Amino acid sequence: MTHSRLPAALEPAHLGPILADAQIEQALTTAELVPGFIGQDRAKSALAFAIGMDMPGYNLYVMGEPALGRFTLVQDILQHAAAEKATPMEWCYLNNFEDERVPNTLRLLPGDGRLLVKKLEALIDELLDTFPAAFDNPGYQRKKKAIARQFDDKYEQAIERVEKTALEKKVVLYEDNGAVSFSPIIDGKPLDDSEFSKMTDEQRQYFYSLVSELETVLNDALLELPRWKRELSENLRTLRKETIEQAIKPMLKEMEHDYSTELGVLKYLKEMRPHLVKAVLELLPDESDSEKQEEIDSREIFVEEFVPNVLVHHETMSGAPIIFEPNPSYGNLFGRVEYNSSSGALYTNYRMIRPGALHKANGGYLILDADRLLSQASVWDALKLALKSGEVVIDTLSEHAVTNSTIITPRAIPLNVKVVLLGSRDLYYLVQEVDEEFNELFRVLADFEHYLPYNEQTLSYMSRQIQLQMQQLNINQLTRCGLRQLLQFSFRQAEHQRKLSARFADVLELVREACYYAAQNDSDCLNESHVQQALQGKQHRTGRISEGFLEDIQEGQILIDTEGLAIGKINGLTVLEIGDTAFGTPARVSATVFAGSSGVIDIEREVELGKAIHSKGVLLLTGYLGAKYARQFPLTLCANIAMEQSYGHIDGDSASLAEVCALISAITDIPIKQSLAVTGSINQHGQVQAIGGVNEKIEGFFRLCQSRGLTGEQGVIIPASNQLNLVLRAEVIAAVAEQKFHIYVVKTVDEALSLLTGEDAGEMNRRGQYPKKSVNGRAMQRLAEIAELVNGSLDE
Repeated sequence: MTHSRLPAALEPAHLGPILADAQIEQALTTAELVPGFIGQDRAKSALAFAIGMDMPGYNLYVMGEPALGRFTLVQDILQHAAAEKATPMEWCYLNNFEDERVPNTLRLLPGDGRLLVKKLEALIDELLDTFPAAFDNPGYQRKKKAIARQFDDKYEQAIERVEKTALEKKVVLYEDNGAVSFSPIIDGKPLDDSEFSKMTDEQRQYFYSLVSELETVLNDALLELPRWKRELSENLRTLRKETIEQAIKPMLKEMEHDYSTELGVLKYLKEMRPHLVKAVLELLPDESDSEKQEEIDSREIFVEEFVPNVLVHHETMSGAPIIFEPNPSYGNLFGRVEYNSSSGALYTNYRMIRPGALHKANGGYLILDADRLLSQASVWDALKLALKSGEVVIDTLSEHAVTNSTIITPRAIPLNVKVVLLGSRDLYYLVQEVDEEFNELFRVLADFEHYLPYNEQTLSYMSRQIQLQMQQLNINQLTRCGLRQLLQFSFRQAEHQRKLSARFADVLELVREACYYAAQNDSDCLNESHVQQALQGKQHRTGRISEGFLEDIQEGQILIDTEGLAIGKINGLTVLEIGDTAFGTPARVSATVFAGSSGVIDIEREVELGKAIHSKGVLLLTGYLGAKYARQFPLTLCANIAMEQSYGHIDGDSASLAEVCALISAITDIPIKQSLAVTGSINQHGQVQAIGGVNEKIEGFFRLCQSRGLTGEQGVIIPASNQLNLVLRAEVIAAVAEQKFHIYVVKTVDEALSLLTGEDAGEMNRRGQYPKKSVNGRAMQRLAEIAELVNGSLDE
């Protein structure tokens, strides 16, 4: 019998990326020469296209996971585009003097809003300085006295006529503080009360009748007094109004001249004029008042009624705005109307309208978190409506408004904004499926890669960003070994020997932690030891659970052998992910086989602990066994496969290679080396396929073997296609270099069986037979015996 050649163990050079000293040195020396954001060319092209398509519907969805530099790249590209765009117009809300519940809008050139507010506030200050001082003018006082004199003359003439009539009847008329009274005259002099009381009843009755008659005459004479008073008030009011108009006219004339080309402002000034006069007439007294508090209150009232509410101020030539709204609630996005309370009641006006992110980004770009936005259905619907209609409306009549008070309905403002959504891949495809309007509004997709190209430009870019981060933390120098270790971490994050991870934020986080240890050691440079300290520190902080698993195995509570031989038992490799921590740990896979026709039973699936992909991997075993061995007889067996001492849900098919090897061991009674652990998935043709988390799985078994003592026989078997994903820790590579630990790569199940059993797997000849003493030959013979035992002889 000829033995097939066993796969050789990998050399240390195959266990991680190769970083030459010359590359590291060049990355350090050329760091300052690197341009902006490196990599993500596909996303850059999409961003440039979306910005260039200045048409409705070409909003952008940026797809990718957090920490890929999405926000940094988007902001960088938008800043360049925004600098070349014109500064958008400013929008104001104005008091609608005809209907205060519906404030008017006013569009102004950039910077003019703040200027208009200052001029109107200056106008109000000038009015407060002018009035009531303007009423002290001699001309005004003279006219006021003339109007008062007309009233006094009419009154005096009426009183004189009554007095003349009274004297004719021997009665004198008295006037005291506006009160008129009568007294009889005897012997040429008026009587006082004591003298009047001494008169006879007849005389008193006569004078009572006479006074009553004179009061009737007085009432007839003063019948027009209310009208005279009204005329007096109207004339005085008219005089005050004319005085106010004359004082305000030059002030407004100056403003009208300044805004002669702004029709909207001219219209507002024209509408404001009569109401401004009315406000001065009602609020400001016609005599000087020294109480400053009243002046302050008056100014606030004038400001609240006449000064525009500029929603967003723009500096001239500042370019288009870029707004990021981290919490896209309805109020934050569309604006809100605030309320004040007075005497237990709520009130509001146009001055209490507050802008939202759409107002601030109008004419520019708005960046939103898609997950937060789409979790609020009503906000998402409102945003779609705003983008389709081209208007932003502050909804004060829905559940977003305060309904137990005065409601104002601000007019809509035209909207021209490019929306950029930052979201995940799964969310993008979900929204596409459930929302038909999504593709109409977000026609451009910027898809972010998980990897950065491994080239000189990328290395220099990463070196520059690392050094910039260090400078912020007062660490001045980055050593070659320090940069090498940081790049090694990025390769590890990418799980690839030729690609760097696009999650550069993780590298910067490691830099910050390493700088902490450098500062603790009073070092001005960042070297390999500081990076190692940071990595070990994080592993220690998050490693309680992984250390607990290792202790359970050491104490024998979890049964894992790393020496000897066993039938139907094999060490599989698993990765546990808890929060942001992932670590590898071995798990025993066992298989039993006996006569029967139930087929291969996945115990994890039967007890509902195995999820879909894991169950699929087990079901593939039946296809593999049938195609491999049962071409000339029916595949008949009863086999149970289990992940021993597993009490949680299991998913993934990376245990299928270990399961098929354990199953064949149980079928053939050939023992398996417990010093080797296995990971990999298979297909129905026996080819071994790549799996994830290969580095964590290898290191998990290595830690167990190291804790028990490395014998030189221990190692792991992984798919050959995963060799490119190896970025192992230095201690594992060192053990491999010393021949104390081995890593084998296999392409087929037969190669794995040869390594695990130490026997030839056997190749099929032209007659469809395997060598009798090979693993495959013995498996075929045993399966044929079980089929005959269960089904009987084919001859029968």
